[in-house]
Formats: sequence, C-alpha cells, structure tokens
Amino acid sequence: MTREFSTVGVVGLGTMGAGIAEVFARAGLSVIGVEASEDAKEHGRQILAASTQRAVDRGKLETAEQTALLGRVSFSTSLSDLADVDLVIEAVPEHLELKQQIFAQLDKVCNDDVIMATNTSSLSVTEISVATSRPSRVIGMHFFNPAPVMKLIEVVRTVVTDQQVVDDIEGLARQLGKVDVTIGDKAGFIANALLFGYLNHAVSFYESRYASREDIDAAMKLGCGLPMGPLALMDLIGVDTAYEILDTMYKQGRDRLHAPAPLIKQMVTAGQLGRKTGRGFYTYDKPGSPRLVADHETPDDTKVNGAAKNVQTVGVVGSGTMACGIIEVFAKAGYDVTFVTRAAEKVAKVQATIERSLEKAVQRGKLEDADRVATLRRLRGSTKLDDLSTVDLVVEAVVEELAVKQALFENFDEICKPGAILATTTSSLPVIECAQATSRPSDVVGLHFFNPAPVMKLVEVVHTVSTSPQTLATARAVTSKLDKHPVVCRDRSGFIVNALLFPYLNDAVKMLEANYASADDIDAAMKVGCGYPMGPFELLDVVGLDVSLAIERELYLEFREPGFAPTPLLEHLVTAGYVGRKAGRGFRTYAPRA
Repeated sequence: MTREFSTVGVVGLGTMGAGIAEVFARAGLSVIGVEASEDAKEHGRQILAASTQRAVDRGKLETAEQTALLGRVSFSTSLSDLADVDLVIEAVPEHLELKQQIFAQLDKVCNDDVIMATNTSSLSVTEISVATSRPSRVIGMHFFNPAPVMKLIEVVRTVVTDQQVVDDIEGLARQLGKVDVTIGDKAGFIANALLFGYLNHAVSFYESRYASREDIDAAMKLGCGLPMGPLALMDLIGVDTAYEILDTMYKQGRDRLHAPAPLIKQMVTAGQLGRKTGRGFYTYDKPGSPRLVADHETPDDTKVNGAAKNVQTVGVVGSGTMACGIIEVFAKAGYDVTFVTRAAEKVAKVQATIERSLEKAVQRGKLEDADRVATLRRLRGSTKLDDLSTVDLVVEAVVEELAVKQALFENFDEICKPGAILATTTSSLPVIECAQATSRPSDVVGLHFFNPAPVMKLVEVVHTVSTSPQTLATARAVTSKLDKHPVVCRDRSGFIVNALLFPYLNDAVKMLEANYASADDIDAAMKVGCGYPMGPFELLDVVGLDVSLAIERELYLEFREPGFAPTPLLEHLVTAGYVGRKAGRGFRTYAPRA
C-alpha cells in the first residue's frame, strides 16, 4: 500500500521549482516553497501567479480554482519550516555541492519519515543522497519543463533507495496525473541521455558548417516530425544548461559522443546562452523573447536561387513506391514528366498507382478534379532510357545498390542533353560515386525525398565537391517549386536526417541492451518527456531493423566513430529475421495482418 501525501516542501522557486509547486498544489496538496532570500521568494511567487493566470486566460483553470490553488502554497526563506512535510523536493541550480549542502541541512530539520527528492536532470542522485544520514529515503523525481504541462516524471532510484520509497513516489506520480518511468541512477537518465547526445551531434554539424542552422533544424522538424529543431531547442534549454548536462554525462560515462562540442563552451564563455540572453544559435529581439530577428547568418533565398537554370521537363527512372511518389509530385507541380521502367507492365502499374493516389486526394478534398486530370496529362510512361534525351532534369529512384545506380548514371551521361541536371534520390550512398560514373560530375546532385513523397515536405539537396553552384541553385529552385522545403548539405553518409537520427536510435538500443530501462519506458520518456511523435523502438520497428542496421553500418564506415557501431542486439535481431512490423516481430511482437 502506498503512502498518502498531504504536505510537500519545494526548495528553489525558479522556473522549475515554481512549476513543481504548482503541480502539487493543483493535485490538492499543501505546499511550502522555500527560497534563499526575500527577493527570490517574491520572484517565485510571481512565477506561480503568472503561470496560473495564463491557465485562467486560456480557459484551462477557473478563477476560483486558481484562488484555491494559490491558497495551498505558502512561502518561506527558512528550511526549518519544512520540519513536518511528508515530502521535500529540491529544484536548485545543477551544482552538486549546492545540492549536497541543502540535503545535509534538510537531514537535520526534517522528520524521520520524510522522503527527500531531487529534481536533478543529470547529477548523481547517489552522490546527493550520501550528504544525508538516511540515503535510503532519497530518490530522484525529474520533472520536465514546463512542469504543469509536461506529463513525464523520471523516478530515479539509487542502489540503496528503499523499495517502499520507490512505490510511494510512483503512486504519487500517478496521483499527480503524470507518466512515471522508474530507472537506475545513471547520468542523464533516459530522456537527457538520448536527447543531449543528439543535440551535441547537431551542434557539431553546425560547427563544421556541414549545413546551416536553419537547414539542420528544418530537416529534423520536417523529416522526423520533431516539435523543434535541435539548435532552436538548445537555445530554449539554455546553452549553458546544455553544457553542464553534457559535461556531467561525459565525466560519468566517458562516452565521447557526450563530450560537449567546443563551440558550446565558446558560446557559454561569450554569454551567448540562447533565448534568455537574446543570442544563442539564433538572434532574438530581446532577452527572454521567442521571436527571431535576422542576423548575418540568415539566408537570402533570392541570392541563392538567382543562378538557377530553367527546368520544364523532368525524367524519373524507377517503379517503386518512392519513384511513383516523386513522379506524382513533379507532375502536380506542372512539370511534364517522362517516367521509365524496365517493363511495359511496370509502366501500367506506375500509372495505376498514381491515378489511385490522385483519386484519393480528390475524394479527401485535397485536390480539384481538374488538377487531377491535368496532372495525368503531363505523364508519359516508357521502357526506353533513350526517351530521356530531351529532359532538363532526370531523377533516378531505383534500388539502393551502388553498382545499379552507377550503371544508370553512365547511361544518363550518354543519353541526356548537355546541361541536363542528373539527380539521385539515394538516402545513404555517396552521391559522388554516381557523379564520377559520368563525364559531367558538376551536373550531378542528390535530391533525397522522404516517404511518402507526395506528403513529406522535406527534400535534402546534396552537393558533392564537384557539383557546380548553378546545379545546386537549380536543385533548390526546383524543390521549392514542388512546394517542398529544400535543405542543403554536403555529400556525407546519412546527410542530415539519418546522420542525426540513427545514432540516437542506436543509443536507445544500447540503453535497452544494458537493461537500464525497458523499451516501453524508453519510448514513453521520449514521447512524453521530449514530445517526439514516436519512441525510438516504435520507430525502429516501423523503419525496419534491417534498413536501420544497413544505415548504421554506413554511418560507422563513413565516420569510424566507435559510438556509431551498431549494437550486437540489433545485429542479432536482424540475423533472427525479427526486422520489425513487416515481419510481425522486432523489438515488439505484432498481430498478423488480416
């Protein structure tokens, strides 16, 4: 049977502490908030009042409920006022010595039955607990910001935390209407350990000028459905906070992927801490504001696309799902499209697939019937590559085998007219390998569409060391005309999305393999705590473990980074044929399709 809590103490009334106090007060508990000074105490009171008033203004809280909520919270500058609380939780800045000092003081003033919790997001709960004479009654309760909104609580037990304490806090989390995941005391816990490795990797992309900040952020939002891009999220979290979390994780785990990118430390030293200072990876109109203003890095699309060639006719080679989607996208955008497949029956299949897709769009009100008819009139199917001799742009969308693509580009080189743009939709192979199969590598570019192409807005425009500025400008301009969002990057394995996504997925598998947390808890942490549309194991099963393994192997071969090496667990699952939903089993087991 779990404990009934009635009075809670919260030490530290900054944004997190005041938010935590609001969570407890909303659940009907009496709260005593403690700050170090009268000014800090008053600031905490204002944060709580402003937060609840916003809830009233948005219709999520009645005025009477706000009054009752605020009446359940009292404020103090003395830890001795917490002598009789059932639970005390600290939410002070992430400095181990400060937290240890507070816990040592709480140990002296609190009753014997109190549970002492820390809201640390990265520090060792064990090291905090040993500052008391009762480490078995110390636990981690990691709330996410903003605490009244975010549903996740990471419940962190140490090797000496009493099981009844764990049970009591899990029960309390449910009483608060939160989703709890219980885990051991490891740097970063679940969410931060996975999130900050990804953020650090994104910063290294920006630091090396592999892609612009805007393109990195757009790629992850549009390609993965994330609520924010990694660099914008760094600005929101605070560059200094991110540095402290990464540094702590690196010191505990010695994982090189958690070693803060040098640029992060430089920005902290320069005071470019993100939104709170008005300058981070982006520039804001004033400190604390979310509104971006243009700066010297803001791209000027008129200059970038100014040298583009005129493209009116397009060729597409392939008959699979991606090829059909790409053909449809170009035809709907007004281009005359010649598509080439290996056999007449495949020409008919492609035509039927596109007709069915367009009809569905009409039925859903997403396309006018006249536009459907016009789109179909722009299509011409063929089984002869020679019919591509007059197109302005040709796109290959065939199987992901380098030898097949290289042979196709040799044919493009012989068939296509001088000046035609030659594009590959590869998602992982080197574009330069295709380019070197031709006598005109300056005309070759990558156009990586995402599946389903008619729906997904993102296209990665990949330029090699040989791609001419005019070819790149043309590829960008054409992508924009397709009503897609082009992001530009250099020719490197994984481009932007896969190179950031799959190391994160690999880290999640490592976490599972180490028995640190279950697949369900890891998925819940990333969905509920970070706002991801899918947890890593859900996503791996959808993508296919075999596909994921192939991409991770390519990344490892390209970067030779030990942390990118696919986990043995992933290798074994693929060897066993457990490759995800399509096989009925991956990290989870699925019911057979009817």
